[in-house]
Amino acid sequence: MSTRIFPTAQDAENAFYEALERADLEAMMAVWSEDEEIVCVHPSGQRLAGQAQVREGWRQMFAGGPGMRVQIGQQVVVAGMMVAVHSVQESITVAGEQRPRAPMVATNVYLRTPAGWRMVAHHASPAQGGTAAGAAAPEPAAPKILH
Repeated sequence: MSTRIFPTAQDAENAFYEALERADLEAMMAVWSEDEEIVCVHPSGQRLAGQAQVREGWRQMFAGGPGMRVQIGQQVVVAGMMVAVHSVQESITVAGEQRPRAPMVATNVYLRTPAGWRMVAHHASPAQGGTAAGAAAPEPAAPKILH
């Protein structure tokens, strides 16, 4: 059980990306809810459900050690008293690579628990039509009328 308390969903989000950059498995798992109803989908990966699968997925990702830098942009937050959903664009650079990787889009879901805010879902995938970091956001499409 993690003793770390995240007073806000944004605090949990910041800790998530810090753990990701440091390739720190224990810090990463401290962000996650301790419930079994957690879900993680890495880019082009399968759905990982439950503590054991999520931990193993991060362990494999971190096996190479630190070296990844993640810059978050275009954050959109939808928050309530008990749940917060963060949609972000992740611009990733890896040590030793000549060019930044194509951006990822990620959805992070946080739940307010008795132990503070905890992540319950992370889903990342390549941004459609994405280019390297610093690309302009696409123009919004005209609203669709449903009725």
